[in-house]
Amino acid sequence: MAPGALARILIGRRAASPLLARPFSAKARASRRAPEPEPLSESEDDFASGGEIAPTEGISKPLADVLKELGKRVPDSFLKTRVEDNGFALKYIPWHIANKILNVHAPEWSGEVRNIVYSSDGKSVSVVYRVTLHGTDAEIYREATGTASAAEDTGFGDPVQKAEGMAFRRACARLGLGLHLYHEDMS
Repeated sequence: MAPGALARILIGRRAASPLLARPFSAKARASRRAPEPEPLSESEDDFASGGEIAPTEGISKPLADVLKELGKRVPDSFLKTRVEDNGFALKYIPWHIANKILNVHAPEWSGEVRNIVYSSDGKSVSVVYRVTLHGTDAEIYREATGTASAAEDTGFGDPVQKAEGMAFRRACARLGLGLHLYHEDMS
């Protein structure tokens, strides 16, 4: 397939010349390049003939499908275990694994820190995090908080990073990701 053919198909017309977006000095250098190939005719274009589907199809899914995928049990190989001070072993999904799972099952997700609040005595910090899932038919968001102590030093990250990671994981759990981990100790 000729370069730029997919963009022309998705936009429905010939893609704009890349020269229009460049500064004047770049246009002078670019004029020495080979000209763009002519657009493919319908008989030469596999996508227009209906022989194949565009590779971008399927990136977006209905929200119900995304939530169904996120609600599945997370494999134990993805989990970490932390032992609390009282000896209780706690399984959790590291934030970067939760991020990768969202990228796979909900590619159009977004996340943002909504608020950071320090306690009046300066001993802890709380973060509010929002995760938004965008489906083809709707979008949904969930917010959660995470709090970290500024006094205790666990050897990794600052208190805001810890609180953000906790809030992110909890917001993901409110969308179904790893929710089974919160109920394992009850059975």
